[in-house]
Amino acid sequence: MKRILLSALILLFAVTGLFAQGQGQGDDRIVIGVSFSDFATERWPNEAALFTKLGQENGVQVIVQVANQDPKLQNDQIENMVLQGADVIVVIAQDGDAAATAAEAAAREGVPVIAYDRLVKTDKIAAYLSFDNVEVGRAQARGVLKVKDRGRFVLLGGSPTDNNAILFRKGQMEVLQPYIDKGQIEIVADQWVENWDPANALKIMENILTATDNKIDAVVASNDGTALGALQALKAQGLAGKVPISGQDATLAGCKSIVEGELTMTVFKDIRKLTPLAFDLALALARGEDIRQKYPEIKDYDLADLTLDESFRGKKVACYFLPVVEVDKTNVYEEVIKSGFQPYDEVYRDIPEDQRPPRP
Repeated sequence: MKRILLSALILLFAVTGLFAQGQGQGDDRIVIGVSFSDFATERWPNEAALFTKLGQENGVQVIVQVANQDPKLQNDQIENMVLQGADVIVVIAQDGDAAATAAEAAAREGVPVIAYDRLVKTDKIAAYLSFDNVEVGRAQARGVLKVKDRGRFVLLGGSPTDNNAILFRKGQMEVLQPYIDKGQIEIVADQWVENWDPANALKIMENILTATDNKIDAVVASNDGTALGALQALKAQGLAGKVPISGQDATLAGCKSIVEGELTMTVFKDIRKLTPLAFDLALALARGEDIRQKYPEIKDYDLADLTLDESFRGKKVACYFLPVVEVDKTNVYEEVIKSGFQPYDEVYRDIPEDQRPPRP
């Protein structure tokens, strides 16, 4: 059923994009293209729907396309958006290196590109909007250390083609390294999860548990999807809820797992703030406005510091980073449920009535 619904949603956005293209002939409305890496990640369909809704409310044509985790297809789709007459293109990159080619080609045609949440590795983008990704990693490490501050740790990174995964790891190691140096923590496995795929995380964790004879004390995972995949392997060995594990994105499944005592923590990144910001910034660029004057929060960052790659040193990118919130069982209700980010009934569905917090 989930696959059917996802396929229907992808078709809907494809039809919406074609409709927008057809309507664009003969009028002068602003056209914003939004290129998603995939819809397998829970948050992306929600953000696609919000982009489309904002477009409808503001008389702006929004063309949404999904690359299904194929970097070449994504580049082809971005090129097609330029040909369709997009005034601005927002890119959620499958591969930050590969997407740079399409972003630079768009820039040469006078079409600004906004890197949305995931960095596109070129200084030719108009802006990079995201959350404080290094702080995400710090929060993940802190969340696990609150429960277990010594022992045998596993690191589960995200997709190696997603620059955010590199920044998460930087933050994680800033917090973990002093414990490693003192001999309190031993890293017994360090793996990256291709495409952030929970199924890949499950297989990786099964192999780690076999190799270590189940002797692990904590898992620093980089998002809810990979964490929940790893939790399946932990559960099969009777370790779920005993071995602390981190997450990110405050997904419905992640929050539900937290209140059920299995996932230790997640990082709440409020996409309800990021998507409108990206949309408004795209409008400003399309209208030729000075985005730095409109948003004084935008600061220049060296691309080398964002990628941890010295070959980019000296190339600057305009960036806007939103704050994040470390969430665990003690504050998930206040931060995620009361704010309306996740539904009370779904998160607490399997929790007895007398053990639930009051309905907000």
